[in-house]
Amino acid sequence: MTSGRVIGLDIGSKRIGVAVSDETGFLATAITTVQRGKGDRAAFRALLDRWKPVLLVSGLPTGMSGREGPQAADTREYAERLAEDFNIDLTYYDERLSSVMAERAMIDAGVRRDRRKEKVDAVAAAIMLQGYLDNQRMRKR
Repeated sequence: MTSGRVIGLDIGSKRIGVAVSDETGFLATAITTVQRGKGDRAAFRALLDRWKPVLLVSGLPTGMSGREGPQAADTREYAERLAEDFNIDLTYYDERLSSVMAERAMIDAGVRRDRRKEKVDAVAAAIMLQGYLDNQRMRKR
C-alpha cells in the first residue's frame, strides 16, 4: 500500500467528484466537485498543491458484466492526461454503483434534492476511494 494521501476521482462527462484520504490511507472524505472543461486543470493544480497526494485513484465505470464501454474509455483518457500533466501515479478502481450508493446515503441523511445534485459526485468519489483503501488494507494482510 502506498504511504501518504490518495485522491479519488469520480470522472463524469460534466463534473468530477473529488475525495481525499487521510495520511494513513484509512479514511476517505468527499472534498469537492470540479466542473469539467475550461479551468479544470487549475482547480486540480490547487487541489494537488493543497493535499499533496502520492496517488490518484480514478473510479472506472464498467457495466454489471464488468465490460468497459464508451464512458470507461473517456474516463481512462481524462485520468491518464491528468496524471501525466501533474506527474502523479494513477490507478483505477471499480466504481460500479458508487453514485447509486451516494444518492441513497444522502437521501437517508435527509439531504434535500437540490443539495444532493451538487454533492453526489464528491460523495461517490469518497465511496469509491474508501473501497479502494479497504481493498488495499485487506490485500496487505
